[in-house]
Amino acid sequence: MSPSPHREPSVNRRPTLLAAIALTAAAALSLSACGSDDSSKDKDNDKIAGADTGTEKSASPSASAPAVAGRPKVELPSDITLTFTPEQTSDAVQTAVLKDNAEFIRALNAAIVAQNPRLPALEYYTEGEGAVAAQDWVGAFKDAGWTVTGTVRYFDRQVTVNSKNSASLSYCGDESKGFSKVIKTKELKGTKVTKDSYTAYGVQLQKNKQGVWELVKISSTQGADRCQP
Repeated sequence: MSPSPHREPSVNRRPTLLAAIALTAAAALSLSACGSDDSSKDKDNDKIAGADTGTEKSASPSASAPAVAGRPKVELPSDITLTFTPEQTSDAVQTAVLKDNAEFIRALNAAIVAQNPRLPALEYYTEGEGAVAAQDWVGAFKDAGWTVTGTVRYFDRQVTVNSKNSASLSYCGDESKGFSKVIKTKELKGTKVTKDSYTAYGVQLQKNKQGVWELVKISSTQGADRCQP
């Protein structure tokens, strides 16, 4: 889903990612350790993603695995289900990229639900301009008084390892059963399934010193032929 330049979500689709935000990430790509030295981002001490909401939320099937090596455990409410295919490959580096990308997507949704652009789990998986764009996108939902709900399937996930600390990832998103929801009225937006319910994503990631594959760039194409059912 394409975000409005006026910081309000489009009314016709559920934006579970920073769709159509092409981030200029040259600085982040050239400085692989940029985020790891930031004392304001203590990756070893992040808390569970939903903790800032002030309300208890039941974990859904989209809850992440228990935190490993200081990674935050991201939990989503029971009305949100995210699936990822494949979840891993026979290559350890590719699997690490897939897992951290999935956690970024979960964290982005958790931040929207929490109405918190600075959710620690979201900051954990983003860096540089990627982090700024993620915060702006969550902020658009907060300003509009919207959240997200439903089921989104991410599939055909293909990793290219460019170097020891750089990788790219392409995948499809089936958002035909995922929606935006007005928090006050519970009204669902974007319930009509169209070609644009299927989106192709391209992601660039950079591994920091803690071994986290952080998002530094993302772009998308709604209605891409490769993603149609």
